Amino acid sequence: MPSRRKWWACLLWAGLAWASAAGLQAQTVSVRDDTQHELRLSRPPERLVSLLPALTETVCALGQCHKLVGVDRYSNWPSAVQALPRLGGGLDFNLEGVLALRPDLVLVAASSPGQQRLRALGVPVLALEPRTHADVQRLLLTLAQVLGLPAAHAQRIWRDIDSGVSAAAQSLPASARGQKVYVEVGSGPYGASEASFIGQTLARLGQTNILPASLGPFPLIQGEFVVRAQPDVIIASHSSGTDIAQRPGWAQVAAIKTGRVCAFAPAQADVLMRPGPRLAEAAHLMAQCLLTGSGGKP
Repeated sequence: MPSRRKWWACLLWAGLAWASAAGLQAQTVSVRDDTQHELRLSRPPERLVSLLPALTETVCALGQCHKLVGVDRYSNWPSAVQALPRLGGGLDFNLEGVLALRPDLVLVAASSPGQQRLRALGVPVLALEPRTHADVQRLLLTLAQVLGLPAAHAQRIWRDIDSGVSAAAQSLPASARGQKVYVEVGSGPYGASEASFIGQTLARLGQTNILPASLGPFPLIQGEFVVRAQPDVIIASHSSGTDIAQRPGWAQVAAIKTGRVCAFAPAQADVLMRPGPRLAEAAHLMAQCLLTGSGGKP
């Protein structure tokens, strides 16, 4: 009789051990990031550092802002992240500052040169860098998986974003479609081509981007290119828009002659220039520009 009880006890112990192992296995997450590095986590991270604004915004859109313990200097939305420790830029982040926060996971841009240093120190790193609408959707799904959230939650957020972009497109009358548009994203100047997420939004709004996809997503361009292309509308940040007419030859550009230069204030420029969960808001800002020829107030 004692041996029978012992047999049952062993069987029960084995069953509990199997259930525990199965539960641990179910929690283990394995994802491959944009550098083809495989990240394996035994449980969802509780302390996140984000070193790219688009990643910060995506974490918060998924309802996980409370897990962020530090961000890069440019992450400023939503307002909840503004009180978090600042860790420099995505390319020149403060390594000691990141380590001091004891993160379970650090989110970085795929182009960040510091990610290898973090991995060498045993810090889990996920490198992601969205450049297209499809990337934004993939980012939501990947981060939801890593954070232990159901895929349906991320898909629902993406559907809302996608519907918002469609609504912006539907708000434009036929007369506002087919305009030639130049979007400047940085000094140089750098523009947003058809291959970028900004270019994809423009296409959905029924516009013609003067910069072809063959130039790459955000090419450095010559001013003469814009003059020759004669865009009907120019979209830029306020800092670029205020002096754009003074560039050699640009006074003859159609958009400048007709006053259709949308110079957006910094907060709105952030919305336009970030490939994240505010794509729909960006589409509505562009639609307003295409209708009225004016951007946000400085």
